[in-house]
Amino acid sequence: MKEYLNIYESNKEKIEDFIQQSIINIGELRGLEKGNYRVLFSLFPALELIYSINKETKIQNSPNYYKYKLDETAKNFDRSYLLSKVHFEDKDVAFSSVYISSATHNNCITASIKEGNSIVFLDFNLEILLEKLNLIEFNKPFHSVTKIFYGLAGFSMAFLSVFIIFYSLYGFITSFIVHEDFALESIFQPVIALTLGIAIFDLAKTILEQEVFFKSYSQDSKVETKMITKFLITIIIALSIEALMVVFKIALKDYDKMVNALYLISGVSMIIMALSLFIFLTKKRTTK
Repeated sequence: MKEYLNIYESNKEKIEDFIQQSIINIGELRGLEKGNYRVLFSLFPALELIYSINKETKIQNSPNYYKYKLDETAKNFDRSYLLSKVHFEDKDVAFSSVYISSATHNNCITASIKEGNSIVFLDFNLEILLEKLNLIEFNKPFHSVTKIFYGLAGFSMAFLSVFIIFYSLYGFITSFIVHEDFALESIFQPVIALTLGIAIFDLAKTILEQEVFFKSYSQDSKVETKMITKFLITIIIALSIEALMVVFKIALKDYDKMVNALYLISGVSMIIMALSLFIFLTKKRTTK
């Protein structure tokens, strides 16, 4: 929702001007009511609801016209609360802020048009409107397929991360209680497994948030940068613990193989430097 609002606010004037000029070119809207406004619905794919209110009595004097149905029960209700929020200024067309429609339960904006003694209200679905104006990329069939795929992958990763956590705890308990193995390695290995479990779960959470429960459309979004940074930091922690364990093992048993520990620590250091460079270049690009 926040992302839609940012995109809409950035292009608000252009969107309102487009709708206003299109309505002016159509002419009188009430004349299209006989045909259930099918002409308007065909011209505006984002249009989802049309109704009119008497300007004097503030009573709805028309049914709710949807794209494929008609709701007569909405007629003759007092809509004064709507008119109190409409500010026409010097024009015959006014626009509302973004809100959730009680009729369609979608995020929408409303265009209000004065016509004689009536005011016609046009509700536009915000997501479809932004997509039709090429402000976001949204293809419903493709989006549904990718949503299912990312959902399956995300929940599978979350399940595996939980499995890794329980498996590491199981290994830790059996090692100490059943086998009575009090080696330092028995402590480090579960810690590494838990750290990797956190990394996998965090990646799964990000995928589900950005691709399943809410699709990110922002071109300058920092989500990808944060995801990569958090994932690499978790991997660095796991590798650092592994390197520390290798140092202890070599120092106790095979001191002549300490160079292998040096290689591992050097590799971790290179990852840290690469991550630092990535963060620096990312911040430098965003500040321009």
